[in-house]
Amino acid sequence: MVTDFRSRLRGRELLVGTMITLLTPEAAEILAEAGFDWFFLDGEHGVFGAPELQALIGRVDHIVPCIVRVPALEEVPIKKALDVGAAGIIVPQVNSSSAAERAVQLCKFPPQGTRGVGLGRAYGYGWSFNDYVNKANENIAVIVQAEHIEAVENIHEIVSVTGVDAVLVGPYDLSASLGKIGQVNHPDVVKAIDQITAVCQEADVPLGIFGTDAEAVKPYIDKGFTLITAGTDTLMLGQAGRDMLSRLR
Repeated sequence: MVTDFRSRLRGRELLVGTMITLLTPEAAEILAEAGFDWFFLDGEHGVFGAPELQALIGRVDHIVPCIVRVPALEEVPIKKALDVGAAGIIVPQVNSSSAAERAVQLCKFPPQGTRGVGLGRAYGYGWSFNDYVNKANENIAVIVQAEHIEAVENIHEIVSVTGVDAVLVGPYDLSASLGKIGQVNHPDVVKAIDQITAVCQEADVPLGIFGTDAEAVKPYIDKGFTLITAGTDTLMLGQAGRDMLSRLR
């Protein structure tokens, strides 16, 4: 299991990942060998349950750390994702400092938080319990998503929460909250992202973003974003098929 993701994130390394939505572990295994720095496992819009997460993470996390976006800011999905071996959590729709504080609490063992203990895969099914518990608070990354205009309005307070390791911009939901759904390059959306960027950089908090392809995220790398999600497994699969057919027909 790769355990240095959080330190690399906080050290501002450029970490390029992709979004995993397919339940097939072999698909993730193939992409892991491509050399991605991390995987974004989508448990919010994807169809992952705990068994599927465990099967997929167990197949690839010796190569690439897996960060799970949970369905919501709730205790059980966060606990289960961590118990099966996630190297960190992405929490969607974090629009206030109280939500950010709750996210940190649920990811940390006492006394820093309220995470419950178990004997699942992350603990070596009990055989590495002490080692995991002693290191988890230091190793687990807590990433909050800024993807609503309320988050933009409260971004100063959100980034001031101790234990928030990065802010991941969700441009598509952000555009929807501004009444510009899907228009991620609309001036209003760009202005909101610029506001998030300025505040996070002033607070020295790492920034991330999702884009559907390399061209969508390159401008943000140039702006200092270091937690990059480029494309999805399904988009890459479909694009590869289309590219091959276009050459043959």
